Amino acid sequence: MRAALWRPVRSSYPERVTFDQAEFQVRCEWGLRGLRELAPVSDVIVIIDVLSFTTAIDIATARGGVVFPYPLKGEAAASYADSLDARLASPDRGSGFSLSPASLRSLPPGYRLVLPSPNGAALSFAVDHPIVLAACLRNAAAVARAAARLGETVAVIPAGETWGAGELRPSVEDWLGAGAVIAACGGSHSPEASLAAAAFSYFREDLSGALRASGSGKELIERGFGLDVGLAAELNVSTNSPRLVTRAFVSAILSP
Repeated sequence: MRAALWRPVRSSYPERVTFDQAEFQVRCEWGLRGLRELAPVSDVIVIIDVLSFTTAIDIATARGGVVFPYPLKGEAAASYADSLDARLASPDRGSGFSLSPASLRSLPPGYRLVLPSPNGAALSFAVDHPIVLAACLRNAAAVARAAARLGETVAVIPAGETWGAGELRPSVEDWLGAGAVIAACGGSHSPEASLAAAAFSYFREDLSGALRASGSGKELIERGFGLDVGLAAELNVSTNSPRLVTRAFVSAILSP
């Protein structure tokens, strides 16, 4: 009996699979690579970094601050601030205006602040798109409403954290922040976006407990910044929707 010849199975998938979720109106993907995949086909970009960059952005811009994101600390950040006639945020989270959201509750109106961060600020500095918003749990619904006014398709980008070697660490707080925005967005949701919204729905009744028990939350609490975690866990207490305009985040009231 002659053995049957092996034939390769023809795949129904295209030769190159795309990851831009373009068939859906609301998309979600992690970090810089996700931003690069989704931005070219999306009307609005929403960046999420709940602990703590976008929470700090919401509080600072709601007070009339002008906040310039920057990915690095040190001399490079100081030179960047000088070039913008701005002040550099304190590298010490416990003094001055810094990445600590609590520290920005007394920021004077019009204050120009360069705020370094390796996650949310790095994404905001790298993005090349006409409509970029900053969202957190505090302003999730407000940003969703602003996004609906500004475009038909929305890419929600949770920044995540980084491990010591620099690789992406997906984080609970940014997944919940992304889900809070997505849950308030109409239109069709990609599976990735739907999963984020489901995670938010699961933890919605105890966001504070979820953030405090998360790796990022425990780290801040151990360092003495439990107040920052509490501020970041407040849901929809802000009607502000910060927008990136000429390299700086400003309140939507001040943006075009």
